Amino acid sequence: MRKLVAGPGVFICDRCIAVCRQLLAEERRQIPLDKHHPPRPKEIGAQLDEWVIGQERAKRMLTVAVYNHLKRIAARGYTGEVELTKGNILLMGPPGTGKTHLARTLARILDVPFAMADATPLTQAGYVGEDVESVVSKLLRAAEGSTERAATGIIYIDEVDKLARRVGHDRDVSGEGVQQGLLKILEGKRVSVRVGGDRNGLGAELVEVDTTNVLFIAGGAFDGLAKSIATRQREATGFRPGGYDPKQIDSSLHQVIPPDLHKFGFLPEFIGRFPVLVALDPLDQEMLVRILTRPRDALVRQYQRLFAMEGARLEVPMDGLVEVARRALLRGTGARALRSVLEELLLDAMFDLPSQGPGVYRLDAEAVAAGTPRHTVDRTAA
Repeated sequence: MRKLVAGPGVFICDRCIAVCRQLLAEERRQIPLDKHHPPRPKEIGAQLDEWVIGQERAKRMLTVAVYNHLKRIAARGYTGEVELTKGNILLMGPPGTGKTHLARTLARILDVPFAMADATPLTQAGYVGEDVESVVSKLLRAAEGSTERAATGIIYIDEVDKLARRVGHDRDVSGEGVQQGLLKILEGKRVSVRVGGDRNGLGAELVEVDTTNVLFIAGGAFDGLAKSIATRQREATGFRPGGYDPKQIDSSLHQVIPPDLHKFGFLPEFIGRFPVLVALDPLDQEMLVRILTRPRDALVRQYQRLFAMEGARLEVPMDGLVEVARRALLRGTGARALRSVLEELLLDAMFDLPSQGPGVYRLDAEAVAAGTPRHTVDRTAA
């Protein structure tokens, strides 16, 4: 033997250590992955369909990426020549297309810690604002202080497009400076997080969280990126015989490539840490109608529940749904406009509802045009 390792009253040699390590490795290889019960992509997708309408390709790409993340967590400790690396996700799409809603829904489905952070208040270290390490501290709080659970969680960074480098700013402390600060965290490093203490940090305890297995999902509207994509495609086809064909130009975010994001104002190193690029489609009128009624937390169901709590009944026929969706589409803020339109239409009814008692409120196309639902007294309304 070459070395003895001392233990509590016993000694073990280097040869026995090698044999025990081999036995444990063989046992790990025989353990099926199903022991950890990670939800499969179709299972995650089926649950997403209950909450999110449309965006089929985005949901498929997101479920596959999250499932691979769960398999990567389950494979920790397995010996093998192939190392599984994580694939951070970048969500791109107009406002109100469901980027944040997708992230929240994944938090309901997956049994891993989930934290949501806003990129807007983040600043470079040493300036007034939140440091990039604050996003990890939110994950640690979501994991109830467990560093082991936090090390396998998911962090969603909203409004990441606001971190794009701004022309004319030599020291961009809330843009390029934050990108540089996030580089190591996205790739994987041990981050020191303060736990407890007062607002000034006095009495806080430093805890290290390893972000190697933390999946980062970033989302943003990326306003103006579609025009940059169209310009690139036009330049690529402009020198062909006969010029370019406008019908061949697809300026949607589905055609984005890393150089487009670099031109938008992101560091190549930052974009390289988001290998999975997911583009969300704009919502049309038909999708807005489905959003009003089909999800488990549909807006019409929520308002019907509010009316039922007062003993009244709210009816919204199809012509009313179409008119509400049409008005929301004109506002240009996606699904968020649906609630604004309904709040305006139902304001007077909800103001008088507690005093008027049971009745039926009908919001059809004529009522939408009039700006308030028609009310009829119905003593049998539940």
